[in-house]
Amino acid sequence: MNSKISDKDKKDWQEFLSSDDEIPNKDLNIKKRVSNKINTFDLHGYTLDDANKKIYSLIHNAYNKKISKLIIVTGKGLHSQNQKNPYVSKDLGILKYSVPEYIKSNNELMGMVNAIEDAEIKDGGSGAFYIYLKKFTK
Repeated sequence: MNSKISDKDKKDWQEFLSSDDEIPNKDLNIKKRVSNKINTFDLHGYTLDDANKKIYSLIHNAYNKKISKLIIVTGKGLHSQNQKNPYVSKDLGILKYSVPEYIKSNNELMGMVNAIEDAEIKDGGSGAFYIYLKKFTK
């Protein structure tokens, strides 16, 4: 290591010692946290057609408002009337399964969606799912 200290360094050190200015504590600086915008919507009571229309508008509106995550509550399908109709799929007619399939089959919506995942227990568990949206680019 170089043991010689330049005159400029000595001068800067003397100015620093004689200054009354406080050194900002970088540890105390709290960075502005990016808050992820999250919206939740409950589809209980919606028909499959109405739910798909609602999801279409929800995704469009959320994408345009730069919302990063949607929590969609569908319920578990325990009270679905589809089980009484032999011509309707017991699973695919239930919103829990049908709404994510509708999104995945719609290229326009998938252009705005990064991922669709099952929700955590705190957000509805198996009766809900997440839609993670891409960043708004217009």
